[in-house]
Amino acid sequence: MTCRRHLLLFAAATLCLSATPVFAADAALQAAIASPDRTPANVARDGARHPYDSLTFWGLKPKQTVIEVSPGGGYWTEILAPYAKATGGVYVAGVADLANPKISDGARKGRANFEMRFMDPAKYGTVRFVNFGPVAGPLGAAGSADLVLTARNVHNWTVQPGVADKIFADFFAVLKPGGILAIEDHRADPKSESDKGADGYLATATVVALAEKAGFKLDASSEINANPKDTKDHPFGVWTLPPTRQTAPSGQPADPAFDRTKYDAIGESDRMTLRFRKPG
Repeated sequence: MTCRRHLLLFAAATLCLSATPVFAADAALQAAIASPDRTPANVARDGARHPYDSLTFWGLKPKQTVIEVSPGGGYWTEILAPYAKATGGVYVAGVADLANPKISDGARKGRANFEMRFMDPAKYGTVRFVNFGPVAGPLGAAGSADLVLTARNVHNWTVQPGVADKIFADFFAVLKPGGILAIEDHRADPKSESDKGADGYLATATVVALAEKAGFKLDASSEINANPKDTKDHPFGVWTLPPTRQTAPSGQPADPAFDRTKYDAIGESDRMTLRFRKPG
C-alpha cells in the first residue's frame, strides 16, 4: 500500500509539472536584435532601451501587422522589419505626411532618406509606409493592425492643442479588437510635468488619460525602462541627456564649455512603458 501511495503521489506530481506552461524564448526576435545589419549606434543603446524585454512585454508575436509611428532614427525599425520578414508579419512605418501642404522640405527629405534606408527586401522584407501626422488620413484600414507602437513621441503631440486626441483616435481606429497600443515615453513622475511636456517629460496619468479617452484600457505597465538616476531637472529638458546630449538652447550653437559629466552619468531618461488594449 505504501509503495502504491508513493507511485500515485509521483504520478500526480508529474501531471502537475506537465500542466505548467513553458514559455519558449522568441528565437526570431533574438536573431533580429543580434543581427549584424543593425547600426552600431543603435546597438550601443540596447542597454538603455531593452529591446527584447520591451517588445515581449508589449506582446509582439509572429505574423502580426505592426505599425510604428514616428520611427525617428529607425531603432525599432531595424528590429521589427526583419522580424516581420522572418515570421510572416507586416511592418508599417508611419512617417512624414506627404499629403500635408505645410510639410517642410526637411521632413520630406527625411522621409525619402528613411524609405531608401529600409528599401532592401533581403534584409527588411517589404516595409510599408503610411502618412502620419496631425492632419493625416487613417493609418490603415479600420481594424487591420495587431500592434501600434510609438516610442518617445507623445510629448511632441501634447504641446499642440487637439493633436494628441486625433492621433490616439487614429491608433484606436486602425487596431483590431483586442489589439495593442505600445507606448514608451519620458516619465515626469513623481515631479509634475512642465507645460504639457514641453521639456520632454509627461506624467503617466496624462498618457493614460489620452489613451482611455480614445477608448483604450490600460493592460499593464512595466519598469523595464526605468532610470532612478534621472532627476528630470535638466537645463535643456530631456534632450540634455544621452543620446541627444544638447548643450545649448534649441536653435543655438552647441556650447563646447558645457560640462556634460553629470548628465552623461545619468544616462538615458527614466521612461514609462505602457501596454494598452483595444476592447473586444
